[in-house]
Order: sequence, then structure tokens, then C-alpha cells
Amino acid sequence: MKVDIPEGRNPIEYVWGEMVPGIGPAAADFSLAVYARTTLGLREFEAARLRIAQLNGCLFCLDWRTERDGLKVEEEFADAVAKWRTTDAFDERTRLAAEYAERYTLDHHGLDEEFWDRMTAHYSQAEIVELTMSLGSWLAFGRLNRVLGLDAMCVLPGH
Repeated sequence: MKVDIPEGRNPIEYVWGEMVPGIGPAAADFSLAVYARTTLGLREFEAARLRIAQLNGCLFCLDWRTERDGLKVEEEFADAVAKWRTTDAFDERTRLAAEYAERYTLDHHGLDEEFWDRMTAHYSQAEIVELTMSLGSWLAFGRLNRVLGLDAMCVLPGH
């Protein structure tokens, strides 16, 4: 852990809620809005989220599975995300979500016209903006958790 947490305090709640009160709660609200207000389908949402988690290495993010209306992606989904180029488990929107997440994280300058032609054939402009905002949230906050060592201190609900 790279920051000191007072004895008996939840690391995530303390860092995100109290350490920097002018920024932390606003960041948490943005992070939560990505989940609460998304219009994206569960599979494409999770493909993008998990690909960012895999690249960030955030332990908490890797273990997390978004639940929507009592549904989660199948157990093998994370393995398919890592193999997004070759898996037969994805439709084109899901594959594009994983590809976009990877390229956004590793080579955003390399997002060429061929890529955008494929994206706009499968996603509306509003969906592209929403997905991009989601990618930004996951990249920034998953990395924050990983770099500061918060990801190893988080406990998933029910664990």
C-alpha cells in the first residue's frame, strides 16, 4: 500500500471519500455513474471493462463482474476477452468493445479510419462517446487502485 490508511478504516472508502474531499467523491460519483447509467449491453460493457482491467492489472477489477438484472457474463468470459481477436464467443460489437479498450489503453494514437469505420458501423455516436467515457473511467481509476495498492486491499461484496 502506497498511502497510509488509519487503523480500522476501509482503504477504498478512505482514499476515495476522505483523503481528497474536493476530488475523491466526485471521482467516485463518475465511476459509479458508468455502471448505473450505461445504455451499453452487458457483454460489450464487460468486454471493454475487463480488457482494461487485464491491461491495468487491477486485482479488484479483474475479480469484479458487473451484474445487471441478476445476470452476469459467463465464467469463461474473461478468458475470451484476453483472446478477443480469435474467440468465437463474441459478436462484432463485443469484439470491437474489447479491441477499443485495448487500443485506447495502449495505442490511442493508432486509432485509424479503418477502425472508426468498423466502430461507426456497429455503434451510434452516442454509444461511442459513452464507451469512451467508460474506458477513461476504468483506465484512470483501475490504475489509481493498482498503483496505490488499493486493489489488493479491496474485498468484493460477499467474499
